[in-house]
Amino acid sequence: MDTSATDGASPMGSVDKALLALQELSAAGAGGLALAQLAESLGLNKTSLHRTLAALRFRGFVDQDPVTGNYVLGAAAAALSLAFFSDENLPRLLQNALVTLCAQADELVHLGVLSGAEILYLDKVEPARPVRVWSAVGRRQPAATTALGRAILSQRHIDPATLAWYAGRHLPTDRLAEILSVAQTNGYATETEENEAGISCLAVPMLRDGAPVAAVSITAPSDRMTPPRRTELTRIIASELPALLPPGVTLPAALVTSW
Repeated sequence: MDTSATDGASPMGSVDKALLALQELSAAGAGGLALAQLAESLGLNKTSLHRTLAALRFRGFVDQDPVTGNYVLGAAAAALSLAFFSDENLPRLLQNALVTLCAQADELVHLGVLSGAEILYLDKVEPARPVRVWSAVGRRQPAATTALGRAILSQRHIDPATLAWYAGRHLPTDRLAEILSVAQTNGYATETEENEAGISCLAVPMLRDGAPVAAVSITAPSDRMTPPRRTELTRIIASELPALLPPGVTLPAALVTSW
């Protein structure tokens, strides 16, 4: 029986060599690494590694700086990352997180992303009990008036003109600025009956390299979304969600460290 996959050895050395090279170049950043540096770091023969890098260059996963000669990550490597965190793939990546959060909170949970000045709802998980909330995947709402949108916008550096564009006719620009400032401080955003009478939401942004890629919200009738209940929901999110997020995705430190 082939035990190479379980005894610590790679089942295919040539592929493993290429993957190790990509990992090392990713850590090296924009400056990249010279062939000798990369070979020494990986403990590999330069000639063999050069052939591996040539194959990676052919497929666009590695480039070579024309000035320094250093090897750097190529566009194809970046494209893999973009595809992994694409709007189409996020529901799959976060399905377990949404299901667990819904079960723990016993409330409707949404996943949304920013699309222009709106929030696009990518996924939802409903609790067993009735929530009296209408929602649909694919629905759009103004980002400025939704907890999902506010959570995402609170983690961006937005100039006054762009902030006014997000605010639009929905609310005064200075009011939106105040809301986003509070959300940034808290690590989560809220909304009370601004999109539907009797309905309130609490949302947290999900960050990758410090930038928001999406947000998750908990939606409930306003009579259940009391201040103590909001406190309890933020505790659930801060304690349960981090371990369920994909590698490289985090919650705001302001939220996690508060618990």
